[in-house]
Formats: sequence, structure tokens, C-alpha cells
Amino acid sequence: MVFKRRDRRAIWQIVLDFFYPRGGWTRAFEYVKHRVRRLPDTPEKISRGIWAGVFVCFTPLFGLHFVFAAIIARLLRGNIFAAIMATFFGNPLTFPPIGFLSISLGSWMLGLPPGRNDHLGQKFADASYDLWYNIVAAFTPDRINWRGLEVFYDDVFFPYLVGGILPGVVTATIAYYLSVPVIGAYQMRRKKALLAKLDQLKKKTSPTDETSN
Repeated sequence: MVFKRRDRRAIWQIVLDFFYPRGGWTRAFEYVKHRVRRLPDTPEKISRGIWAGVFVCFTPLFGLHFVFAAIIARLLRGNIFAAIMATFFGNPLTFPPIGFLSISLGSWMLGLPPGRNDHLGQKFADASYDLWYNIVAAFTPDRINWRGLEVFYDDVFFPYLVGGILPGVVTATIAYYLSVPVIGAYQMRRKKALLAKLDQLKKKTSPTDETSN
């Protein structure tokens, strides 16, 4: 039988690790960067995957970033694993400025009056309450009410979706053009190191071959 290892961490520790990993965000970033650079693919395909992952971080599709990053990477013929890893660009440290920029820009583009994107925390809470309440109401005599979700969609979700496109494209494109030469140089350096090791092995075995002859 194969037994799965259970996560014995307390709930508060899991939440804390999400907002601040045990090794810190710097170590987490270095791990993701190391894994991406070692992918067995061309720098261009890996970078197209990075483009997809970074772009998705500017959308309000929380919980589906992995899925949409993989879909976009597939359409762009990029590396899907690189796209999934690149979604870590969106994290509790970057989501607040990304969300504020996207919602503000989207509200301006849609011509919404000032103040429509105020009290975001309350609108998130109302939408969450409506979602849970309506799920329960479907099995009870209570009346279903979508008002909180309607306000959330009009004032938060749709402006976020519209406003995140431009900064998402710009940031993802910058990430693409920065990652191509970096990944290419890393792969070349790694290739040279492997060739050097093979050359050393040949030199070590060559005297043995000569004596045997």
C-alpha cells in the first residue's frame, strides 16, 4: 500500500506560510527561478510560458490562474510548466498594488464615477456572503439574493478585468524580453559546464586505455 504523507501543520501555520513562506519570499522566488531556468526547452518557449503566467496575474480570475496560464501558454506554444510557475508573480505582496492599479485603470476606462471602487473590502465580503447564502438558500425556503454579487461584478470584477489587460500585457512583455537572454545564458553556461565535466572524465580514462593497449 502507498500511504500519503499528511500535512500535520496547524491551520494558522498553513495560512501564515501562504502569506509568508518559511524561507521567506526571496527564497521562494529563487526556487521558482531555479526551476524555470532548468526546464528542458528553448529560452523562447520558456519565456512565452512566463509571459502567460505573469499576464494571468493581472486578472481577477483567482483560483483559476494555473488553468488560464496553461491555456494561454498552449495557445502561444510556450512551456506550460513555466507558465504555471510564473503565476507565483502574483502573491500576497504583489496582488494589492496589481488590484489597485487594475481596478483604478478599469474604472477610468469604463467611465465609472469617482468613488465606485471605494470600500473594496466590504464589497468582497458582501459578494462572499451572497455566494454562501445563496448556496444554502437553494436548499431552504429562503429567498435568493444576488445584490452583493451584482455590485461586486459592476464595481470590482469587471473594472479589474478590463483594467488589468494593459498593465498585464506590458509587464508580461517586459518579463519575456528579460527572461530570454537570462535563460539562454544560463543554458549555455550549464552546457559548457557539462562539456567540461565530460572532458575531464575522458582525460581521466584515457591513461587507463593507453596502458591496457
